[in-house]
Amino acid sequence: MDLLTETKPSDTIAAAAIRLPEVDDPGFAEAFDRFADARVVLLGEASHGTSEFYRARAAITRRLVEQHGFTIVALEADWPDAAQLDRFVRHRGRRKGEELAFQRFPSWMWRNAEFDGFIRWLHEHNRPLADGAQAGLYGLDLYNLHDSMQAVIDFLEEKEPALAEEARQRYSCLAPFSRDPARYGAVAMSAGYAFCADGAVAMLRELLEQQCLGGDCDEWLDAAANARLVKNAEAYYRAMFEGADDSWNRRDTHMLETLCQLLDAKGPDAKAVVWAHNSHIGDARATGMGRTRGELNLGQLAKERFGDQARLVGFGTHSGTVAAAEDWDGPLRIKQVRPSRADSYERLCHDTGLPRFLLDLREDAPAPLEEERLERYIGVIYRPETERWSHYVESVLAEQFDGWVWFDETRAVTPLSDVHGAGEAEMWPFGV
Repeated sequence: MDLLTETKPSDTIAAAAIRLPEVDDPGFAEAFDRFADARVVLLGEASHGTSEFYRARAAITRRLVEQHGFTIVALEADWPDAAQLDRFVRHRGRRKGEELAFQRFPSWMWRNAEFDGFIRWLHEHNRPLADGAQAGLYGLDLYNLHDSMQAVIDFLEEKEPALAEEARQRYSCLAPFSRDPARYGAVAMSAGYAFCADGAVAMLRELLEQQCLGGDCDEWLDAAANARLVKNAEAYYRAMFEGADDSWNRRDTHMLETLCQLLDAKGPDAKAVVWAHNSHIGDARATGMGRTRGELNLGQLAKERFGDQARLVGFGTHSGTVAAAEDWDGPLRIKQVRPSRADSYERLCHDTGLPRFLLDLREDAPAPLEEERLERYIGVIYRPETERWSHYVESVLAEQFDGWVWFDETRAVTPLSDVHGAGEAEMWPFGV
């Protein structure tokens, strides 16, 4: 073949691309109906601080909820924090005495104007619906150890006071570390054994044996999920000091367990949308994470559990701005995203010249996406100066995802602190 007429990889991708209108166009989400026959649709993001990813996931989720009967929206967020938002969107009222949601680093990941707009839509969508028909909002992650322990105790105080005292005793071992659980991991490693594990395991087992304690299944599910978080967080923080791969694997296994707990509780017809980072929802077996580092993730576990009833949809971008920090617990910065590397999937997508598109990778994926290349991950930390080693992973995109959504240029999310005054935002979402 004449090399001058050989089809470029970017042209092959462009030929397969489904052009998308602007995110705010009412027709944007229609292209995603192709994934709606699944029981679980997992929607990714290439960073935790990009407006287009949040708005696109919101538009797709609205359609899945309104048109296709999805009633679970599960987030890469801690259960007790998301539970406050769930009480808002399902009109259940705020609990007295609970701490404010998403106050810890990185607060902008959920306290942003884009996500705020989605939860207010969900609040209105649920208003005329009966409890069983409402769509709920749930957290899959395991970091908020303190609030989860307190939530279990508070639930039992109301439903079974004797068991509440038992919970206090069982959690008393972890209580001194609840605000800084990584310190527990260090102490347990030094001691050489999991000295707080038995109480956390026993508490979860007891709650699971008393299904719908007090006749309120929503509140029981909340307490059981918090007890599961405490049990798994204890193991996670120990694993942080035993090996990074194991801690990552425990975290994503916890996410899958929590997702399955939700689906089981809501019944055999329940369907869920998951919002998480590409690193969690793209099948790890198709990346250097799984092939080199021995890491699994939520997407892989969902595929193993649900097969074709799980659809994994990744998102990518070439350049723009992103909300991120330079170090853990550091201040929010609006940072420039470097143009993607020449040896990356992102550069292939950029070279199509298309501003937005969707690729359905389930059958006949473009050949360039079946070759191993670099793929960019930006989390809550972004360090452009070390981007190749900090933020790129070898992947095979066509094996990693069922669908791929492209935005050539993106912008940072808008933190709620930029929209509301400090006092006005303190009661979010109930008081704003």
